[in-house]
Amino acid sequence: MKSPLWPLLSISVVLATFYRLADCYDPRDPYGNVTVVFDIHKWTDDGYLARVTIQNYQLYRHVDKLGWQLGWTWAKDEVIWSISGAYATQNGNCSSFMDEIPHSCLKSPVIRDLPDSSKENRSGDRCRGGVLSAWAVDPSESFSSFDIRVGRLEQNTRGYPPLNLTLVAPGPGYTCSPLIDTDPTISSDIGGRREVQVLRTWKSACSYSSILAKQTPVCCVSLSSFYNPKVTGCPSCSCGCKEADQKADSCISKGNHLSQSDALGNPDILRCSDHNCPVGIHWHVKNNYVDYWRVKLTVSNFNYKRNYSHWNLLVQHPGFSQNTIVYSFNSSLLPTAGLEDSVALFWGIDNYNSELQQAEKDRLGSVATDIILQKNRDAFTLKDGWAFPRKIYFNGEDCQMPLPDQFPTLPNDSSGLKASAGFCILVIASVVALLFGKV
Repeated sequence: MKSPLWPLLSISVVLATFYRLADCYDPRDPYGNVTVVFDIHKWTDDGYLARVTIQNYQLYRHVDKLGWQLGWTWAKDEVIWSISGAYATQNGNCSSFMDEIPHSCLKSPVIRDLPDSSKENRSGDRCRGGVLSAWAVDPSESFSSFDIRVGRLEQNTRGYPPLNLTLVAPGPGYTCSPLIDTDPTISSDIGGRREVQVLRTWKSACSYSSILAKQTPVCCVSLSSFYNPKVTGCPSCSCGCKEADQKADSCISKGNHLSQSDALGNPDILRCSDHNCPVGIHWHVKNNYVDYWRVKLTVSNFNYKRNYSHWNLLVQHPGFSQNTIVYSFNSSLLPTAGLEDSVALFWGIDNYNSELQQAEKDRLGSVATDIILQKNRDAFTLKDGWAFPRKIYFNGEDCQMPLPDQFPTLPNDSSGLKASAGFCILVIASVVALLFGKV
């Protein structure tokens, strides 16, 4: 007999599944994922040689320092005889092997990339220390690969796709589809004159979910404008509240020194603030001209112990639909699906400001640029918060925005308009009087 709660439970499961899929879908990056490809290019006596490629197709979310970590479970009793360009984190129990000891005998190995400074086991120039650039920033730095020799398969088999693929990049949040057979990868040879096809290809796509990641927010947004003296600060406790114990070393007041014990005992120490975020973004509307308006965009690092290398900033704003000039950052307009507002991606210029430096005793680490946006006469307005961004992401993470009713507003200028009208009437009357006086 079915429980009367069964329909309700079924609906709950469907809604939960839909919510999870909706969370993975990002209209700012509708096709973004990390693709993992196993290309078998040679059979061996007991297995195969394969190249594993990890390709980041996410437009604005990159894989930061500490790098990617790839794991799976072997379908049978496979072992990794050798690996080039990466390494298995554990060797496992290889006591049953006498002549040749495998690189890893684990049923569920975990693979990490070699440091980019490593000279050994390098697979061409593809070792990147696990760091993968966002696709829209630098496609040439968005992938990593390694070669692997797999063995201990039965006779007359052509391999089995590994199971339960997992990706940590460098934290949680990724869900990978099963590795499936797909059309074999084709590459070119002899300057593009010859096509070379691998023997077999397995492919998986890994999608990111902020809900699965369960990360504490890392950034917040503050706002200001030339037409209002009010500065809308980051929302309080945007990235969590300070510890109740005032003696706790969770943050350090401006101008105070970072003690040696703090440096050794706490991986992240921030400058004290109401928002408690490692990174703050400030959007300031500077000027309003006849044909364009000007904004200053500043990114500040409150962390005393961490630099942010190859940072990027995603800003959703309707003004980016017009011609834009960016002075001190690289920028690109991204395609979107289902969003009325335009989305622009900003990142640092190499050897200039691609590194967001850590905070120091008397100042924050910061990078900034001015942005000029051309006006769209049909849409441009400074009213109702239009001049401020709808959403901002730092390194792919959603930044906490102030509530719309707290945005800096235009002053109540009705009295000013009346004064201006009275002044105009006075001027017109004076001109008329002069004209009639001459007559």
